[in-house]
Amino acid sequence: MSDGAPPLVLEEVRGPSAVGGGRRRFFDLLLLVSVTEFKKSFYGTALGYVWSLVRPLLTFAVLLVVFTKIIRLGSEVEFYPVLLLFNVVVFGFFQEATGAAVNSVLAQEGIVRKTQFPRLVIPMASVLVAFFTLTLNLIVVVIFLLAYGVPAMWTWLLFPVILALMIVLTSGISLMLSALNVRFRDVAIIWSVISMVLLYGTPVIYPFEIVPPGLIHDVLAINPLTLIFAQAHVWIIDPNAEGALAVAGGWWQMLPAAAIFVTTCVGGAWVFRREAPRIAELL
Repeated sequence: MSDGAPPLVLEEVRGPSAVGGGRRRFFDLLLLVSVTEFKKSFYGTALGYVWSLVRPLLTFAVLLVVFTKIIRLGSEVEFYPVLLLFNVVVFGFFQEATGAAVNSVLAQEGIVRKTQFPRLVIPMASVLVAFFTLTLNLIVVVIFLLAYGVPAMWTWLLFPVILALMIVLTSGISLMLSALNVRFRDVAIIWSVISMVLLYGTPVIYPFEIVPPGLIHDVLAINPLTLIFAQAHVWIIDPNAEGALAVAGGWWQMLPAAAIFVTTCVGGAWVFRREAPRIAELL
């Protein structure tokens, strides 16, 4: 090196970002990966896509027998079978998406190490695949609603609001889990336990009205999923049920659940964006 040459400066070279290459490339890749994964999940099975309908129906059947024939909860709740099926299908979307997303980056280790592409595609594909399944299952739910005699209400048109809230919350959690599980491999195990706790800590198999006042009631009321499912109960099944406002106890009391919702979604996106360039290095 000559005396007049400037000194060498080492600069950090960052890996591929969460959303790199443009929006169009991102969405094209997301759709391609999601459709491929959805087809792969049923490839080689005897029933094919029918399994996407059979799985929630089997879960619904077991819970229906338990809570109508053994615990006898169903006799106290208006349109309980319909409520149970609807909740199982919607919560199943949340469980399927987050459960697949937590290991999604690790499962694609070979691709992540060798290919330059927007990392956000991987966990979001898990959410989109679960959404495809949800769409098929909702057809069965609508048929069941009409067959069971639930009166049609204009509030059914508000279901996209419920769906949007579920997708946003599920996406935020999925992004956080997929990024953290690369650095801390315990995350997948911990989430499997938390996911089971959320099943019983959210009014999925029971209406929130039966929860007695007290500490448990207050803790469950700050769960964003509780308010979402409570409002869905009012808009889709029974307009006389307790909605999100009644469950929380007022507008001000809804703030903790809203804060958790926003923090989870924004935090998940922030964590994934921060970890995305380092994913290949950590794998």
